[in-house]
Amino acid sequence: MKNRSIALIATLISFFSLHAQQTLIFKDPQEKFKEAKEYYQKEQYSIAYPLFKELQQASKETNYINDALITQEINYYTTVLALKQNEGRAEETALDFIELEKNNARVQQMNFHLGEFYYRKQNFPDAAKYYEDAGIANLSNREISDMKFHQGYAYFTMQKFNQAKPLFNSIRQIKDDPNYIDANYYYGFLAFRDRNYNEALESFKIVENEKGYETVVPYYIAQIYYVQGKKEEAIAYAEKKIKGGNAQYYDREMKLMLGHGYFERKEFDKGLPYLEDYVSKADKVTRENLYELSYSYYMAGQYPKAIIGFKQLSGKDDSLSQHAMYLLGDSYLKIGEKANARNAFLFCASNSSNKAQKEISKFQYAKLSYELGYQDEALNSLSSFLADYPNSTYNTEARDLMVMVLANTNNYKDALTLMEGLKNPSETSKKTYPRILFGRAAELINDGNLLQADALLDRALKDPNNAAVLPLINFWKGEIAYRADKLDNAIKYYNAYLDAGAPASGEANANTVKYNLGYCYLRKENYPAALKFFEQVGKNPALNSDAITQDAYIRSADCYFMNRDYSQAKSMYDNVIKLSWPAEDYATFQVAMIAGVRSSNEKI
Repeated sequence: MKNRSIALIATLISFFSLHAQQTLIFKDPQEKFKEAKEYYQKEQYSIAYPLFKELQQASKETNYINDALITQEINYYTTVLALKQNEGRAEETALDFIELEKNNARVQQMNFHLGEFYYRKQNFPDAAKYYEDAGIANLSNREISDMKFHQGYAYFTMQKFNQAKPLFNSIRQIKDDPNYIDANYYYGFLAFRDRNYNEALESFKIVENEKGYETVVPYYIAQIYYVQGKKEEAIAYAEKKIKGGNAQYYDREMKLMLGHGYFERKEFDKGLPYLEDYVSKADKVTRENLYELSYSYYMAGQYPKAIIGFKQLSGKDDSLSQHAMYLLGDSYLKIGEKANARNAFLFCASNSSNKAQKEISKFQYAKLSYELGYQDEALNSLSSFLADYPNSTYNTEARDLMVMVLANTNNYKDALTLMEGLKNPSETSKKTYPRILFGRAAELINDGNLLQADALLDRALKDPNNAAVLPLINFWKGEIAYRADKLDNAIKYYNAYLDAGAPASGEANANTVKYNLGYCYLRKENYPAALKFFEQVGKNPALNSDAITQDAYIRSADCYFMNRDYSQAKSMYDNVIKLSWPAEDYATFQVAMIAGVRSSNEKI
């Protein structure tokens, strides 16, 4: 009995205790909910979250039925705080809340917080999706501002720039917004992309000195100045930032812009260091940038470096390649490499992009062909050039060169015709003229036109630049006079040839001249003078002596005979007989004549 009483008392105590506990749970959640909510509103989430979790875990089904609104609120805040704490199952719980709950305001707010959760996870497509479903009607001003910036950034990373731009624009105008600086940067970037340069500049100027942006934004500001035509301002600004001490993120690009800016202003010495630095560090360089660097080297007189760059710009059929080849040729000329220059001009001449450079290069190619000894190629190239560009400013010089090429290829007739057509021949052509006159005269002599040849030789004789061919002119003047039996003139010009050293050339040689002079004097019956020249030609007679030597020897004997030196004459005639030369009969006759002269019974 006693035991039953104790059991009954225990049961009653348990019943009243349970009833009292349920009453406490019913009353306490409201207080605890109020307390937790206050912490939430104060953004003391780490304190609020465990309170809401405790409320959620302690709630019974009767509470859900009797206090559905409070229960919903507890679930809402617990889920939001779980998202803020980045808990693993928070995403799933939030998605269930959005799908199952009928409270539209809370569902929209949950969309916002889930979007923020995805934003922190850098899951920007999902963040954007839930931001779109959130709306702003049930969000605080702070949440609206955060969502606009975060949603804009999500669109930005997804390259939905047209959707991102107005969101950044709304935040960039709120100076006390924590995202004010970032919003201005991104809005400036998008405005720059859309070529709204004034708006971009306005935003960039706000952030240009802010940490994180001071090494990025200056490049865009300088670019804006540049495209707006404020090139001096762009150069001054960029140079200031480059030298300011802060390493610029777009350091190479800014240096390229500076190099390009100075290049456009033709201040190549200032632009060269920037272009050089850019090209040396860039992974890939455009042809235009390489051209500007090479041209700057060229203008600075650094021709070997210019050549390296220009050579890389060959192979294209455009104006840049053509101009590069022209400058390559000129660079080679500057360092004396004519052969390489000739090849470069040939490439340039084969490109028709720039007619003026094509013309100049064809001329340079022909000129260098002449200078390097490619006479046939020079002749063809100059002929082609004169035919293609009859009114070229290089026409006179090309004709000068053509004259010299024709002279060098022994085409004296055409050379003379072309030379006489020049109004203002160059000094080189003037110096070549006597050689052309002489060469043409020699051709006429070979053709038997002695009168025309003699006239040309007279012109050559009077030319002050005739020193190189004067001895030969005198030879042929003497030869023509000799053939015309003008003995005094022949003697005059032959002696002039001998006095000049008697340079041998073809038929012109000292032996022939002395032989002919011997005959000149012989015909004039000046036997001592004739003997002087015949003896020089006819010395050292031998069995195999040539015809001139034999004849000169016999004429020497004749001179002795006419000078009454019969002993010497007979000795020489006897020698002719002994050697059995073709004139042996004549020598025998002369010996008989001498015998008769020596007889006292005969007279001559």
